[in-house]
Amino acid sequence: MTTPVVQARGLVKRYGKVTALAGSDLELLPGEILAVIGDNGAGKSSLIKALSGAVIPDEGEIFVDGQQVSFSTPIDAREAGIETVHQSLAVAPSLDIAANLFLGRERRRPGVLGSVFRMLDRNGMREEARRQLDALGIMTIQNPGQAVETLSGGQRQAVAVARAAAFGSRVVIMDEPTAALGVRESRAVLDLILQVRDRGLPVILISHNMPHVFEVADRIHIQRLGRRKAVVDPKSVSMSDAVAIMTGAMEPPPDSTSDSTSEPTADQAPD
Repeated sequence: MTTPVVQARGLVKRYGKVTALAGSDLELLPGEILAVIGDNGAGKSSLIKALSGAVIPDEGEIFVDGQQVSFSTPIDAREAGIETVHQSLAVAPSLDIAANLFLGRERRRPGVLGSVFRMLDRNGMREEARRQLDALGIMTIQNPGQAVETLSGGQRQAVAVARAAAFGSRVVIMDEPTAALGVRESRAVLDLILQVRDRGLPVILISHNMPHVFEVADRIHIQRLGRRKAVVDPKSVSMSDAVAIMTGAMEPPPDSTSDSTSEPTADQAPD
């Protein structure tokens, strides 16, 4: 059986009396786009934050390439090769594209200028940024020295995706990457997601946009009331059936994967 690149088992996260995760599982296989869908309060955000090191689960285990790991901070997840593109993008608008690509990983100039005077290798970072943008086919951005605040929403999203693809060695997680974009820019971001997958990086995609999910996902993880309700194949399950499973109006097909047949009764935290 193929070893998942990232696997979560029985994750539990409580905020006082509110249970955000009630024993949730997840498996991301090599070379796939795994979409995570669920209604508000289903625990999607808490699940992804646990995988990216933003929150520490109260119970459960996380594995990367079959080895158990423990993330205390997002830096720990990054060191394990997990990069996350958050809905808020986390870009610095006043900095240029190259500086954003290397944010927190700035390169120093070689020799004394870098080691003693701590000068940044701006030209080297801009050349590498250009290579990363070209590798992903991002042709709408011509100048890596351009300030991010001058870019459109789709171009800013492209910068965040390029940063994740440049440094993510195992997994790229994308949280609602097309939520605030128009039709044309959404199309460009979806193409970027496919490009990242085609470069060999598996992707976890969190989205409320069902047409986008069914267009790019290889499998769909349906989260409900803090648990994994089902994992379905978008080629064999219709969009309306996936929504019905997500809302509890329909039981998942017998060949799907789920955490439990029983529904937790604890209060749920908002996503």
